[in-house]
Amino acid sequence: MILNHLWGLYAHPKEEWHTIDARHESFRYSLIHILLIALIPSLCAYYSAVHIGWSIGVGEPIRLTADSAMMLSVAMYIALIGGVFALAYLAHWMAHTFGSEPTYTQTLELASYTSTPLFMVGFAALFPELWFVMLVGLAGLTYSVYLLYVGVPILMHIPEERGFIYASSVVTTGLILLVCVMTATAILWSSGFGPAFTH
Repeated sequence: MILNHLWGLYAHPKEEWHTIDARHESFRYSLIHILLIALIPSLCAYYSAVHIGWSIGVGEPIRLTADSAMMLSVAMYIALIGGVFALAYLAHWMAHTFGSEPTYTQTLELASYTSTPLFMVGFAALFPELWFVMLVGLAGLTYSVYLLYVGVPILMHIPEERGFIYASSVVTTGLILLVCVMTATAILWSSGFGPAFTH
């Protein structure tokens, strides 16, 4: 069943990582997981931007036109999926340095399941107050990093000490990817692809 590890990763993460390791899913399974879970932030952000409006501080909520919000949501969806695949590739590339020989599918499992709490933060966009989304986002990021540190030694079959350094390298790589996405977004917005607001 799709997303069948979701509850286990929240309720008992260490045991769930062992379950994932015991019966690795196919590449197709991981792909479907990512495609479904990445819909959450994209759809919630679209709905709140068009129908609710974002509260940045004082003043009226900021809303986008439906076309502009759709374009941004599709771009977000593609960027989220691309980010998970890029992180999985980099984790696969770095694994050999730490004495692990995983398949790309294994590192994709690691990337997709550790990014899941961060994607679930998308539900917070249905209450589009900037402070609230930032707090929930910080909690999601913290739990994603925790899942990574717990999961790396189990999925990559390396000692915990080496797994800690490996996981730290993956976190650093993930942060660099995030900065790259933010920079690309800023460049696109300044090139005339910015959002269109309703009046």
